[in-house]
Amino acid sequence: MTLFIGLGNPGERYEETRHNIGFKVIDTLIDNFGARDISKNTFYGQLSRSTHSLFLKPTTYMNLSGKSALPVKQFFKIELEDVIVIHDDIDLPFGAVRFKRGGGHGGHNGLKSLDETLTKEYIRVRIGVGKPEHRSQVADYVLHDFLQEEQADIPLLITHVAKACTMLKEEALTKVKSLYSIKSIEGLKG
Repeated sequence: MTLFIGLGNPGERYEETRHNIGFKVIDTLIDNFGARDISKNTFYGQLSRSTHSLFLKPTTYMNLSGKSALPVKQFFKIELEDVIVIHDDIDLPFGAVRFKRGGGHGGHNGLKSLDETLTKEYIRVRIGVGKPEHRSQVADYVLHDFLQEEQADIPLLITHVAKACTMLKEEALTKVKSLYSIKSIEGLKG
């Protein structure tokens, strides 16, 4: 069983923000796999299941994502190598997509929470959202909607990441990296 965790914040206010790109990918995966909702209060999130996959959108807010991920992982006895986390990354240009196992949290509070509860050795699907001019603007930046010109490219980006995630269920991380890593959104438009 594979557990996909999309990071984001619950509620309409955050729906279109940069921080919620992980939620958007999970929504697409749920549709693609025809997953059904199996949420319970003890999971602190919206959980859906298909035959061989679980799809989690924590409703704890970003900073407490681990509070949702841990009970799901434990209940379904998911191995750490079968946990795939999809998240925004300000250290990558808009539309870049990277994959890795383990690593630091880079100041990302959702990853920090997961690292504390799960350890760091899960697979990370990093989606570039660009970064603000000043470090002091990060919180405000990720909690704002994508720019108008970026919004048109979001469906293309989400489709690309969802395909990569589907492949991660069956193929080695190195193969998925070679086929789906891109440096910017321009890599999908060619």
